[in-house]
Amino acid sequence: MTNIDWTRYSRQMLFKSIGEEGQKKLQQSKVFIVGMGALGTVIANHLVRAGVGHIVFCDRDYVEESNLQRQTLFDEEDVKAFLPKAVAAEKKLKKINSSIKIEGHVTDVTADNIEQFIENVDLIMDGTDNFQTRYLLNDVAYKYNIPFIYGGVVSSRGMNAMFIPGKTPCLRCLFPTSDSGGQTCDTIGVLAPIVDIIASIEVMEALKYLTGNEESLRGNLLSLDIWQNHSFEMTFTSNWDQCTTCVKGE
Repeated sequence: MTNIDWTRYSRQMLFKSIGEEGQKKLQQSKVFIVGMGALGTVIANHLVRAGVGHIVFCDRDYVEESNLQRQTLFDEEDVKAFLPKAVAAEKKLKKINSSIKIEGHVTDVTADNIEQFIENVDLIMDGTDNFQTRYLLNDVAYKYNIPFIYGGVVSSRGMNAMFIPGKTPCLRCLFPTSDSGGQTCDTIGVLAPIVDIIASIEVMEALKYLTGNEESLRGNLLSLDIWQNHSFEMTFTSNWDQCTTCVKGE
């Protein structure tokens, strides 16, 4: 590693579980983020600052004024210019760290195009706002043996889990159906701090995995409500025997 690298990442490398070897692993890693809204902007910001070598992300939406309350990479100039989120995010992230590769794509992620984005990817990260896309990410993760980090927020509540093919149950095992009771950020709102917390937890699990510290992974489903001051963790058990993804492989 160069002296410039040491200067940039010195505080992170002083953390013994990462160190110089862990930093090299981060620089050699490739992460795919789906969604560049509230969760995605926080995830991307942390990963880029941490020095993950190659970041790819997709989002089809444009920056709107209502995004600024919680989508941390965007500002009023992006709203005025009506920039696609993927374009605005790529521009900001390249100003933060010009030494890594950053690719933003203005598109939905669908069953027809997702495979073109996952070549040589080490990790898939969830910055989405709907379960149908999450099921797609879960399916492709298990098809290609790529770990998938799930995160979801609404109101003052958030959830997170990391799914590793061959080692843990998958998203469909925990949530066989996607019925949310109609509660979305568009209908009941969302508070920015829960976004930051869940996205940061997603990134922390990513850093553990990418630096070879799998023994420190949490290994469960975490649920938080930071307004009601509730939290619980659900331990993973066995795979659901009717799971179409990780058991039946459909």
